[in-house]
Amino acid sequence: MREEIRFLGIDDGPFDKFNEKDKEVLVIGSVYRGNKFLDGLISCHVEKDGEDSTEKIIKMINNSKFKEQIRCVFLDGIAVGGFNIVNPEKLGKKTNIPVIVIIRKYPDFEELFNAMKKAGKEKYIEFIKKLPEPKKHEDIWFQNFNIEDKKAEEFIEMSRNFSNIPECLRASHLIASGIKKGESKGQA
Repeated sequence: MREEIRFLGIDDGPFDKFNEKDKEVLVIGSVYRGNKFLDGLISCHVEKDGEDSTEKIIKMINNSKFKEQIRCVFLDGIAVGGFNIVNPEKLGKKTNIPVIVIIRKYPDFEELFNAMKKAGKEKYIEFIKKLPEPKKHEDIWFQNFNIEDKKAEEFIEMSRNFSNIPECLRASHLIASGIKKGESKGQA
C-alpha cells in the first residue's frame, strides 16, 4: 500500500463551555500525506452543544478541493463542541469516504450517559448504544465505518508517527488550539 495516501483528521478547538457568548466552536480538518506531510487545512464552525456537526463536516469535506484525494477520515471521538454528536456512518455515506473514530481510552459509558442526561442530550444515548463496539488496536480504541477492520488497522498504522494517534488528528488538535488560544498547549 502506498505510504503517501491522504488522510483527513478532524478535531475541534478548545472552547469555554460556560461562556454563553461562545456559541460556535472551530473544527479543523488536516489533510496529511501518510504520516509525514501536511498538505492542507479545511475548517468550519459548529454550534456548541448543537446538532449541526454532521452536516457541517459533510459540507466542509464535499466542498474541499482535497476531497477526491482523501482515502479516510479520522475523527477524534464522535463529539465536537461539547455534545454536538457526529454521525460517522452518515458522514462516510454522504462523502463516500471511510471513517475511523479514534478513541484514546475505552469509554465509561455509564459516566458518559449520565453527563449526556445532565446536558439534556438523552436522545443521543440510543444512537451511541447502536454504534459498533470499540475495537482495540495496540494502545488506542477505534470504530470503523465503511471500511473493513484489517484495512482500518492498516490506515491507523500508516497515519501514526510521533504519537499513538494519527498525525492528521494530532495536527488538527494543535492547530485548533493554537488558533483559539494563541498557542497550542497540552498533549495532542
